[in-house]
Amino acid sequence: MKDIGGLLIDLDGTLFHGGRMIPGADELIAGLRAAGIPFLFVTNNSSRTPANVAAHLSGMGIEAKAEEVCTSSMAAARYIAEESPEARVAILGEEGLIEACAEAGLTIVTDDPQYVVQGIYRSFTYDTLAQASRWIMGGAKFVLTNPDLMLPSDDGVMPGAGTLGAAIEAASGMSPVVIGKPESHLINYAVSMLGIKQQGAVVVGDNMRTDITAGANAGCRTILVLTGLTTQDNLEHYKTVTGVTPDVICSDLAELISMLGV
Repeated sequence: MKDIGGLLIDLDGTLFHGGRMIPGADELIAGLRAAGIPFLFVTNNSSRTPANVAAHLSGMGIEAKAEEVCTSSMAAARYIAEESPEARVAILGEEGLIEACAEAGLTIVTDDPQYVVQGIYRSFTYDTLAQASRWIMGGAKFVLTNPDLMLPSDDGVMPGAGTLGAAIEAASGMSPVVIGKPESHLINYAVSMLGIKQQGAVVVGDNMRTDITAGANAGCRTILVLTGLTTQDNLEHYKTVTGVTPDVICSDLAELISMLGV
């Protein structure tokens, strides 16, 4: 793993589990800073703002700054703004998505949108589904921040943005543009944020279906850490399912730190 231009590091399952830091996460980030290796925290989570994400990491002892965070909401907002500057956007989402769309210069509306952009939205109702479907059938473009069907929570798993998106797709008959992992849009945006070349970017994550597949789809190198969803026991299964093989596999963050020499 030579000529690393920057690391794109997943969060949940890679650096922490819920509110608990995975051993070595603080040392990894401190080592990258000391070595001068650029990095970003890259997450499919669309609900939190970059400041919220940085605060969550810092609260666990992982030094983080808002400008080091790249979310699916930021990438979705940028995708729309580049395609149609100041576009009229109906937002089905939470604080992170609202802030990202506003900062991208999009016009947030509650009627006659050009785009319907949807993330995790815990206030989602039948009326929300009906209205979004009508807008999309009427010509609005459907953008989904991330396709995660389920999310972990303190009370067990809960429906994710992808589950809500599936309902809208079924009702409207239109498939969304998916921004987050495993699609390449989020990774491409993170690469542009770092200002590096695609071949110099390395995606680090625990999930073969999302992190590693997204890195491969974006033409980046990948490092799988067996700290979360993917384990030694299910690795071969996920290789078969995804058709992807990581460039490097580390059993834990200590091995990653050693491999990177930080």
